Parts: sequence; structure tokens; C-alpha cells
Amino acid sequence: MLPNRPITPSTLSIKDLLWQVLWNKDKCTLCGQCTAVCPVNAIEPGVFQKRLIEPALNITEKPGNVYKVYYGIRQKTDPAYACIGCGMCSLVCPNDAILPSKNEENDKLRLHIDRGGQPRKRGGRRNVKDGILDQIKFIRISMLTDPALDAGRHEFELRTLLGRVLSPEKHLALLKENGWAPPVREIYPLMIGGMSFGALSPNMWEGLQMGVAYLNEELGMPVRICTGEGGCPPRLLRSRFLKYVILQIASGYFGWDEIIHAIPHMKEDPCAIEIKYGQGAKPGDGGLLMWYKVNKLIAAIRGVPPGISLPSPPTHQTQYSIEESVAKMILSMSMAWGFRVPVYPKISGSSTSLAVLNNITRNPYAAGLAIDGEDGGTGAAFNISMNHMGHPIASNIRDCYLNLVALGKQNEVPLFAGGGVGKNGNLAANAAALIMLGASGVQMGKYIMQAAAGCLGSESDRCNICNIGNCPKGITSQDPRLYRRLDPEDVAQRVVDVYLSFDTELKKIVAPLGRSTSLPIGMSDALGIADHHAAERLRIQYVV
Repeated sequence: MLPNRPITPSTLSIKDLLWQVLWNKDKCTLCGQCTAVCPVNAIEPGVFQKRLIEPALNITEKPGNVYKVYYGIRQKTDPAYACIGCGMCSLVCPNDAILPSKNEENDKLRLHIDRGGQPRKRGGRRNVKDGILDQIKFIRISMLTDPALDAGRHEFELRTLLGRVLSPEKHLALLKENGWAPPVREIYPLMIGGMSFGALSPNMWEGLQMGVAYLNEELGMPVRICTGEGGCPPRLLRSRFLKYVILQIASGYFGWDEIIHAIPHMKEDPCAIEIKYGQGAKPGDGGLLMWYKVNKLIAAIRGVPPGISLPSPPTHQTQYSIEESVAKMILSMSMAWGFRVPVYPKISGSSTSLAVLNNITRNPYAAGLAIDGEDGGTGAAFNISMNHMGHPIASNIRDCYLNLVALGKQNEVPLFAGGGVGKNGNLAANAAALIMLGASGVQMGKYIMQAAAGCLGSESDRCNICNIGNCPKGITSQDPRLYRRLDPEDVAQRVVDVYLSFDTELKKIVAPLGRSTSLPIGMSDALGIADHHAAERLRIQYVV
């Protein structure tokens, strides 16, 4: 007889789990590939007992019972090993004998995620439905079809400026007075946002860098990628490709030593320096690189012992307030590169963003402001932070832009928006909407992971284990057995594909506006929405 499974107060049934593993006994060959590839060990080989009725040979005998044992695949019901629905088992199964299926009932697993007194931490973004960006329409269209502005024929200059854009008079005055003027870079309006070396696997990081280099050197698209906090590989800092990179420095100087030591050996200046004060999906939390992913290389780059969790460090003791911090760090980073590199802060979307922006407008060294909305971020975060904190990026960027308009500085201080861009696949439409609401450029993160590397995570809480280093595709893992599944050259090719596709779609949106030589920054009269309250809040047209 097979042993009975114990029942405890926390025991769940398969029906109580968010994902159920459907296994077909007739197709399965017991090859073991599914159990080997499962990133969370949600399935295991099992022994099953089956009762068969043995018919009698003649009418005088009674039918008998025959108990047979067979082997198969069993799903674990322990919440610690709950299936995440990634589907890796079905990808490797040679006979399509196994498949995860979403439970139609309420997810009772959420009542069992605080074991040991710890709230749930996960990767991915908050699980919400369509946001405001996906509801915005572009309503200003040329009354005549103009072949000269057709997106397929016309040469568009889809570029934006990163840096403090002064009038010629102010520019010459600063040069005459100080021998210095704010540096400005011409870049592509869609940037790859900060995803650190450590959060991403080495192969994923290398693939992104290769794709960006190809876009710049072969296709002439000035695409830029941000490193995220915590430093980056020394060979990148000493490479000529550094000019395509935005180095991110956290307010606690995390990983800063490696960059400081490399400055005398840099062949090129970085495109810009981004000082990270906050992140969108984790307002106030900062980043969190869990100990699963802190191997010896990551620990050496960040200057910490291996195998410990790395939350973003607190603001450095030399900084007292956000106003002092912004002024002091922007000045010190500018001095480190001889005032040749634009320096700007990145903050999380908040009702206090205007205070930071007003401080920046008075600082001639500040090159702009990046704002990360509530839907941004793929790193580890508590559910309570991801789902109940933050500010939508659309209204936040709109408030900041209108504030610049009131000060007459809308063409001087560029704003960069991020957080949920392309969340439902509408990358170009979301980016164009944010640009017309006032952003000079847009940052994306999770979209490029999903598009370039085949991320299996979704907003329905599928997979989303970026935080524990068991990424089934090897995108966010530091385990060589996992990240070797990812080919950097394939990632680079997909990055190029994504940008070429985005470029075509953005031109299709911009063409009817008659804007062929500049981005429609702040061109809100071209926007409409069917939500009256949203239209009033964003000051765009209400259309039904």
C-alpha cells in the first residue's frame, strides 16, 4: 500500500493553486525533461496506484480486484513549490504531454504567502488592467493625404536632446563667464531603462549592449542604454562602446568605486550620468538584489561579500535632503568628467515631483529629469509596494511639463518618462502619448525583456520570479545552468528588430501631424480620450 499524504492546517489541494499542471498519462514517455527544467520544482516523479476489476473466467466465479502501480508526474501542493505557470515543462516535452493551466477559481494561494512572517516578494509589475496610456487616441490628422509626409517614404528626424538646452544668448554668456556650457547629446527618444548587471544575467546584458552597438554603428540610430545601479563590468568602462551607455549612480554610491577607478582609463565618455533616487514600482523601497543572485562577480563589482541580499543603500551621509542631494551629486558627477557629460536625476513618480523639478530648474548643471511611474520595474518588491504605492506616469509627466511651461523652460529642461510603457504591447502608441504629454524621451525596461529574450512573465502573475534567480529563460539569473540557455546574439538581433519596428510605428503616428523634423513634444492638442475625468486631468480633448 502507498503511504497516505499528511494533512496539516496549511495543506492545499491542486485546485487551490493559481496554476495547475495538466499531465496526460497516455502521451508521457517518462523522459524526465519536465521535472529537470522546472525552475521552482513544482512537479516531481510520482508513484500512483490504480484499482482494476478483473472479470471472472466463468459465471460461477466472482470478479476480483487487481491493484497496479504505475509511474507519472505529480504536482506539489506545498505553497513553497507552487507552479508559476511559466510553461517550460511544455516547451521541453517531446510529446506535448504536460501543460500548466490557469485556475478559474479565486487564487487562494495568496492567503499562504506570508509563511515565516515574511510578506511576498516577487518580480514583474503590478497586476492591473489597461491603463490611461492605452486609452489615449491621436486625433489630429491631416485632411489631405500628403505623400511627402508618408511614413514609408519621408526621411524623419526622430531625435531628442539629452542635456540642458539653453538659448544662444545664455549659452554664449556661460561660455564667456565660466568657460563652460552645459553638454547636450542628441539621442533616440526611446531608451532602454536601468536594469543592472546582477539583476540581468551576463548573457542578457551582453545581448542588449550588442544590439545597442549595432543600432548605433550600422543603422545610425543613436539609441542609449542605462546600466542600472551597482556598477557594471570593467571591460565596458574601458570600451569605446561606453559612449552609447548612460551610467547610473545611486544616491548611496552603490558600485561607484569600480567606475571611479576606471575614469582615467576610459576611451570614451559615457553618454550621460543618471543619479537614481527612486524607482517606479517600488517607491521609497529602492532596488533589492536578493542573495540568490549575488555571486562572486557581482559581489566584487559592488564591493560586498558574496551571498548576501543587496537592498539599495540609504542616502549617503554627506547628503541631508533631496534638494541638497541633487545639487551636490550633480555637481560632483559633473566635475568627475570635467563638465563634459550631462548629469540628471531619476525619481519615482510622486506628488512631490514638482518640488524636485523646481529645484532642478534653478540648477544650471542639471541636464534634465527622469520620472519613473508606478508600473515600472521588474526587480524584487513587496506586493504591498507594487500594488498600492506610486503615481501614474501620464498625469505626473503632464504636471511637470505644464509647470515648465509656466516657468517658460519647457524647451530647456528635458523630461524622460518611464513606467508601464508598452505594458500591453502598444509600445509606439504609449511612447507617442507620453511625448505629446510633455516627455522629451521615454524609457522602457520590461518590454525589451519580453520582446528580446522571450520573458515568460505576465501581468496575470505568470512566472514573475525575476527576484530569486530561477528565471527559466536565463534572463534574470546568475546561475550558469540557466543563463546559458540565452544566446546573446539572438537577443541582440531581437533588440534591433524591436527598434526598427518601433521606428516605423512612431513615424506612422507622427506623419499625419506634419512633424517631420522634430518630435511633437507637448503637442497635446493631438490627443483625445473617451474618459471625461482623464481628459480634464490631463488637459486633452474629450472624445466619444
